[in-house]
Amino acid sequence: MLHAFVIEDNPNSPNYGKEVFCPVTVIETPPMFICAVRAYEDTPYGKRTFCEAWAKNLPKELGRLITPPKEHDPDAMLRKIEENLDHLCEIRVLACTNPRKAGIGKKKPELMEIAIGGSDVRAQFEYAKSILGREVDVSEVFKEGQYVDVIAVTKGKGFQGPVKRFGVALLHHKSRKTRRGVGCIGPWHPAAVTYTVPRAGQMGFQRRTEYNKRIIAIGHDGSQITPKGGFHKYGVIRSAYILLAGSVPGPAKRLIRLRYPARGPLEAPAPKVTMVVTR
Repeated sequence: MLHAFVIEDNPNSPNYGKEVFCPVTVIETPPMFICAVRAYEDTPYGKRTFCEAWAKNLPKELGRLITPPKEHDPDAMLRKIEENLDHLCEIRVLACTNPRKAGIGKKKPELMEIAIGGSDVRAQFEYAKSILGREVDVSEVFKEGQYVDVIAVTKGKGFQGPVKRFGVALLHHKSRKTRRGVGCIGPWHPAAVTYTVPRAGQMGFQRRTEYNKRIIAIGHDGSQITPKGGFHKYGVIRSAYILLAGSVPGPAKRLIRLRYPARGPLEAPAPKVTMVVTR
């Protein structure tokens, strides 16, 4: 994380128009490669895959994750999708990451399915067809100032007791048996422990979604944002990056997914950044 100074643009804030301090998280965002186009059709049992069109020039590292299809004709599959657009309900793409272009020392990519917005299925298909087999940069998907949802896996802390896990108060120092526990876990009747009682168990290493994180800036030269000696436990930013207001779940080098906001506004003006402190 770093900190930046931005001009407050919220008219309801008492600091409107003034320069304010803003903690930011630097997220490296190498371009993602669009591997395939997947078409879905509606059935009485829900959505079902109709067919897929895989790109010809798949990355070599994708073979570390899956076995790519051999002797695949993407042009024929795209024609098949286009001829049956009236019977399809949604078009999605399969995209993989480029970890070699990031400073994490990883080779195996991550493969994920991403939905495409659009007015109708034909518009989704035309856009998916235009990006099939090429890399998509973060600036083609997100803009400065807009809000995003962050999906990540939190830091793992192992098996912890109820005091650390749920923040319950310590018992009296003359308590019987234990201090770092719950004094009563339930009544005699019903003779059961409800799920609301704080108990020991796994803490952290859980998938979490944080809503409405604002993009402060998007850059393509990592040397402008990398502090001297690199980031602690990460290293040097080698590709494109974004500055996100606030913190995000998880440790350094862990995969972070960004999506369009489920609750927040889709459009927001770009903030005016006066300075980013990298030391």
